[in-house]
Amino acid sequence: MKTYVITGATSGIGNSLVREFSFSNTVFAGYRNDKKLESLVEISKNIIPFYIDMTQPETILSAADFIKSKTGKIDTLINVAGGVVAGAIENIDMNALRTQFEVNTFSHLQFAQNLLSILEGGKIINISSMSSFGIFPFISPYCASKRALDILFNSLAIETKRDIKVVSIKPGVIATPLWEKSVNENSERLQKDSAFQKEMKFMEQNALKNRTKGLDVQKVVEVVLKADRLKNPKSSYTVGFDAKFAQILSKLPQDLLNKLVKVGLKARLN
Repeated sequence: MKTYVITGATSGIGNSLVREFSFSNTVFAGYRNDKKLESLVEISKNIIPFYIDMTQPETILSAADFIKSKTGKIDTLINVAGGVVAGAIENIDMNALRTQFEVNTFSHLQFAQNLLSILEGGKIINISSMSSFGIFPFISPYCASKRALDILFNSLAIETKRDIKVVSIKPGVIATPLWEKSVNENSERLQKDSAFQKEMKFMEQNALKNRTKGLDVQKVVEVVLKADRLKNPKSSYTVGFDAKFAQILSKLPQDLLNKLVKVGLKARLN
């Protein structure tokens, strides 16, 4: 049996990965919502749940200490937990922006730092996003946090003297509860942004559509399984046509890309 640590384990990609790996491996599964704990442990007897709140550094440290008290070796750490802060950047609340980086970037780095001593010979797999390739209007905090996640962990891969492989998985739009969750968490802020009401309405409708229209979660799971199985996986995997298209567009000159994004947004709003 191998040992896995997975954050964001109660829904979406994280929950699917827990179900996949816990069949024949030990899985430390991170949760925040106590109401979901029972359904999480019912998946398999091989699951060891641990509490972690990505906005609270002390819970990140205690989660790492708990895991180290239970095992001396992690084969793969999979950082999945995340959220989306949306809104026009000229009006974005700085506290919301800081929270975005806490949840999507700093928390994962802090968690990994505190588990490195038992990750020797193992892997760190981050669920990033196609948003890491560039700026998507009105979710730039999310884009920037995912880009920062990739940069920091890529630096870890270069700098570390430990035998640890670091992998970034960059999916396109995936059909997960994240979309509805992001609408609920951003609704008050978006409704107050009176100068961009048309844009905010479009963002909300598009997010809700993505709950069912996005790529099946299993497609991401398959890529994670592949990266985990390989002795020397690639440092980055792009999942989905839209993600691959975003990767291609990211190679364009910034001025040209900005014009294309503006034209595309205008066409969608009309």
